[in-house]
Amino acid sequence: MSTVEADVEVPDIPVPENNDLELTAARNAVVGDLTVRRMLPLRLRRSVGAWCFVDHYGPTDTDGAAGMRVPPHPHIGLQTVTWLLRGNVVHRDSLGSEQLIRPGQLNLMTSGRGIAHAEESLTQTTPLTRPRPAASDPVLHGVQLWVALPDTSRHGSPAFEHHSTLPQTMLDGFAVTAFMGELAGANSPATTFTPILGAELAARRHASHAVPLNPDFEHVIFVAEGRAEVNDVSLEPGHLLYLPAGRSQSQVSAAEGTTLFLLGGVPLAEKLLMWWNFVARTAQEIATARAAWQTGEFGPVGGYRGDPLQAPPLDPARLRPPAR
Repeated sequence: MSTVEADVEVPDIPVPENNDLELTAARNAVVGDLTVRRMLPLRLRRSVGAWCFVDHYGPTDTDGAAGMRVPPHPHIGLQTVTWLLRGNVVHRDSLGSEQLIRPGQLNLMTSGRGIAHAEESLTQTTPLTRPRPAASDPVLHGVQLWVALPDTSRHGSPAFEHHSTLPQTMLDGFAVTAFMGELAGANSPATTFTPILGAELAARRHASHAVPLNPDFEHVIFVAEGRAEVNDVSLEPGHLLYLPAGRSQSQVSAAEGTTLFLLGGVPLAEKLLMWWNFVARTAQEIATARAAWQTGEFGPVGGYRGDPLQAPPLDPARLRPPAR
């Protein structure tokens, strides 16, 4: 995904009394032909653990439509995490990667000091160097997440990895898939650079369980489809519930067919500066990365039919000092 938005502070939604949780509503953002629910970052909460960007899109019927079509664009200082509930998306990057992702699989791109990539829905005309699947679900539904790289790792070499299968466990009626970190004994093989958790909880029947949490982590949880109740707070798509550090469990109840995402990590000790598709620490880093993109230093993204994104104008007023 790509963003050109300034940071936006979304008002809290009231939660039950004597509750230290925060509930916020998503704002709509347009990415290509998709309207997405953008839940992070906020002006006063730039990250939750190392998670610094949360987009939820769909379900959208792409039959006869472009669906996802994000032209080549650059990243620095982050990992992109792509996870689908329905549909197929083709990833291409400046390392030469071409990877079709299906539901239940993980695409993880580590930008390090710099990488460019493009993402698009699979159609009959999408060019592929690998065999085309016999059938493709026209409905697109998924999440795009960013993980901020710590200062010790953010200038490293770019990389891409694809995980076709991931560990899964059952918590009563919830099928739990850990795509980053570990939850309830399911430990993802994905590369991480800070203590972190990313997991999908899918209710195979009506389910209610005290989901274990790492008390050193702060967490957020949101519903991608269906409805749920978390610690006496009702959740539906477009709501993000923040759980501060210090909790060892969270009571989650959901009807059959509900899918939730649980993200968490140790609170960052570093302040982030985010602009466009860059996660940095100083305005000069942002300006240098933008200039490098404009002069082609990130390298080409092969196989994509179309022009790359142009960087938006650099407005110094938007490069304000980061807040936590």
